[in-house]
Amino acid sequence: MGMRPPTGMPSLSRRGRTLLVVAVVVAVLLLVGPRLVDTYTDWLWFGEVGFRNVFTTVLLTRLITFLVVAVLVGGIVFGALAFAYRSRPVFVPTAGPNDPIARYRTTVMGRLRLFGVGVPVIIGVLSGLVAQGNWMTVQMFLNGGSFGVQDPQFGLDVGFYAFDLPFYRSVLNWLFVAVVLAFFAALVTHYIFGGLRLSGREGALTSAARVQLAVLAGTFVVLKAVAYWFDRYALLSSSRKEPTFTGPGFTDINAVLPAKLILLAIAVICAGAFFAAIFLRDLRIPALATALLVLSSILVGAVWPLVVEQFSVRPNAADKERAYIERNITATRDAYGITDDTVTYEDYSGDGTASPRDVPADQTTIANTRLLDPNVLSRTFTQQQQLKNFYGFPSTLDVDRYEIDGQLQDYIVAARELEPASLSGNQTDWINRHTVYTHGNGFVAAPANRVNAAVQEGSTGDSNSNSGYPIYTVSDLASQAAGDQVIPVEQPRIYYGEVIASSNPDYAIVGASEGQDAREYDTDTSRYTYTGSGGVDIGNWFNRLAFAAKYTERNILFSGAIGDDSKIIFNRDPRERVQKVAPWLTADGNSYPAVVDGKIVWIVDAYTTLDQYPYAQRSSLEGLVQDSIDANTGRLLPRDEVSYIRNSVKATVDAYDGSVNLYQVDRDDPVLQAWMGAFPGAVQPEENISDELRQHFRYPEDLFKVQREMLAKYHVNDPGEFFTNNAFWSVPSDPTVEGGTNLNQPPYYVLIGDPDTGQPSFRLTSAMVGFNRELLSAYISVRSDPENYGKFTVLQLPTATQTQGPQQAQNSMISDTRVASDRTLLQQSNRIQYGNLLTLPIANGGILYVEPLYTERNTTNTSTFPQLSRVLVSYREPGAGGGVRVGYSPTLAGALDQVFGPGTGNVATAPGGDAATPQAEEEVGSPSAGSGTTTPAEGEATPAPSTPAPSTSAPADRNAAVSNLNSALAAVRTAQQSGDFAQLGQAFDNLQRAIDEYNRVGG
Repeated sequence: MGMRPPTGMPSLSRRGRTLLVVAVVVAVLLLVGPRLVDTYTDWLWFGEVGFRNVFTTVLLTRLITFLVVAVLVGGIVFGALAFAYRSRPVFVPTAGPNDPIARYRTTVMGRLRLFGVGVPVIIGVLSGLVAQGNWMTVQMFLNGGSFGVQDPQFGLDVGFYAFDLPFYRSVLNWLFVAVVLAFFAALVTHYIFGGLRLSGREGALTSAARVQLAVLAGTFVVLKAVAYWFDRYALLSSSRKEPTFTGPGFTDINAVLPAKLILLAIAVICAGAFFAAIFLRDLRIPALATALLVLSSILVGAVWPLVVEQFSVRPNAADKERAYIERNITATRDAYGITDDTVTYEDYSGDGTASPRDVPADQTTIANTRLLDPNVLSRTFTQQQQLKNFYGFPSTLDVDRYEIDGQLQDYIVAARELEPASLSGNQTDWINRHTVYTHGNGFVAAPANRVNAAVQEGSTGDSNSNSGYPIYTVSDLASQAAGDQVIPVEQPRIYYGEVIASSNPDYAIVGASEGQDAREYDTDTSRYTYTGSGGVDIGNWFNRLAFAAKYTERNILFSGAIGDDSKIIFNRDPRERVQKVAPWLTADGNSYPAVVDGKIVWIVDAYTTLDQYPYAQRSSLEGLVQDSIDANTGRLLPRDEVSYIRNSVKATVDAYDGSVNLYQVDRDDPVLQAWMGAFPGAVQPEENISDELRQHFRYPEDLFKVQREMLAKYHVNDPGEFFTNNAFWSVPSDPTVEGGTNLNQPPYYVLIGDPDTGQPSFRLTSAMVGFNRELLSAYISVRSDPENYGKFTVLQLPTATQTQGPQQAQNSMISDTRVASDRTLLQQSNRIQYGNLLTLPIANGGILYVEPLYTERNTTNTSTFPQLSRVLVSYREPGAGGGVRVGYSPTLAGALDQVFGPGTGNVATAPGGDAATPQAEEEVGSPSAGSGTTTPAEGEATPAPSTPAPSTSAPADRNAAVSNLNSALAAVRTAQQSGDFAQLGQAFDNLQRAIDEYNRVGG
């Protein structure tokens, strides 16, 4: 029986065809229109910021990648369909009038071009759309170079794994896709047109169908052989041994690697068997080849490595994995920048051997001890410096340093931004929201180590009192007019910032044409017109139409507030601006404002990353950088998975005109060099960084969190010790968070005295505790000073000592009887919040913990805000049996005097120990009466409460000696009442020292 003639498909009327065309056009516009609008407005925006070459390069790379993959996949599928159709049998028997295949055949024949061309086009377009997202892989391949480091297994440069291997595997994957789709397309075509029949006892396959399917199947197996070859290199990023380490272990190198070569050889043989089917009609040969390939992949590729792992490696894992752990340690240190040339390890006893008053570095450290917590004081800044309801500050403030009158001082800093969410009433009208309230006003800074006045001893705290608050240094329009700016700012208006960008959408329309009145709110008595270079021109109707479509806002088209010279400013978040102009970088989760050359700029740290660095530990950035602060503020966290990271770029965003500058700060980063080759001119050379800007560079928090997590393990040199985890450290949980969460303690920026010069050094620091323990094991700090930027110092404490970690120090302080009783009193009318618990190395071996305590009135009134009410200090006495002294006072000076004896608090009167300024004198106040308490070290019996021993250094005068003598006598009386003879003996020893000191000063 022959083929039935095609019956055709029902035709549409003219009206039906018109409606169908209109529907298709509308659907295309709905799908493609927003993309076209976004592309056009992005093109305008990239031109505004001067990075249009980035836009065009990315767009061109995406387009070429799309076309290449679309043509490759679509072309192979089309070729398979065309060959299958042309080689169809002339006579095709049917199974009767109800044969479903005949109906399908008729339909296809009736729309041959639609199926023959449409199917490959659709497949090619979809493949191209997916592939264009890999434009970074293409650019890395085209511009990548060498690292100058060879992997220990194959001897290839790391650049091959970073730049070449991902591209080769991507090409291979798309060839797989094309061949598989072509195979099924040919199979279906042969089935529809009779080249493949399933009817009958054995079915039938024409010669043309057999040849085509055999060639495609053989090609697939050849590609599989090539994949086995590249899989050998991918083993260097194996996750088999995680979480112990990343990279190949004994099983991978001695079982999986040989298995890949064996499977490669088997795949070549199987491919030959498939190609043999071209000449042989016996299909049993390729069938047997397929079975052989599947069986060998199971036995050789899976079962054999499992046997080796279970019976050879696990019983002797420490010895078997030793060489591979060594490779992992070396590679991880290189990949995360924690090699010996950047990290210095020093032994640190944990026992102080000197008085802080006698060590110049300690004087600097204590004088600059930060009492203001940027994570607590946002509402305090808002209530005291907001000025207008539509201004605001971010939920987490920042720490930076400035040199004022030759003295380096760290400050809590913030920009007074416009906060669109605070607009209310008629302020939310479209005209007011987007053309009147357009910018913030001013830079606010407060010295981090003092407040305006100390809260009085015994006070229950009152947020309405004028004490315990920051001493503000403000640079805004008012201070500019008065000419009294401590930190001079030429243009205090802020159009770009973190808070401004919190509005959705975040655009503002600025600029006025000639003859138009100024519209933007500036002060209560003046209006302003933006004159900066930022913003995209919307004076012409085409641009207005584009942005009206982008924001679905008709007012942009019809508002009379928009003139010929108007501009629209958008994408106002500094971090997002940097990420947009440099999509190949990973921006740090936090940007911070700084005054540089008289301008307010946002500084953003940016990273280059890789996810396949051979043998290096691979981790999720989101998991590594999250801590208690991020959990509370919702700060943006990078989500990349990395095995290599460098802070190779520092970026700035001008708060007034939004201009973005990228600066190279790592000349040795091959990844950045590749991107600079892809986007020439996008990143400026290091020589363009001004000295003043460099003074404000901070070591980035996110990178430090990643590196401290790596240092917790990779400070260990011995592979055997690494395998046992015994010498590992842990990041301590944050003891200041109520509720007992296990969130990591964040690192803290502090000014620490340099041990060599005694000068203040701006550092990012973190305490480290023992693995799953609470005892202090190490103290990590990294410098931000330009001359020593990025240099780590790791103080390692001996494992035999019992130095308290942050959690234990917190417990010691809050369990002190004075603290507990005062806290009970304060909580009657206040909410209590503990500030950052700082860990400071002092006294040539000692560890000082300092923690501010903030109070806030317990009331439903939203105008309350935190004030610094008390300062807690903890210090472990020297010696194996030394207890822990706790100081508790409204001032740091008073708390230090309680711990170290009278006179030590004088060091805290002013930075560097100079004569105190009037503000500093108010903060320090007079040392409060009272004495510290001693808390037993871990594992010791709890003694009765006692007064601490007086300072072993000579008192400054006779009055101090008398005070020490009285304290020692009180300690003897307390010890006598306790009945503890060991404590009594210690008290008599302290009394004798106090008598000797009294006699020596002429008592």
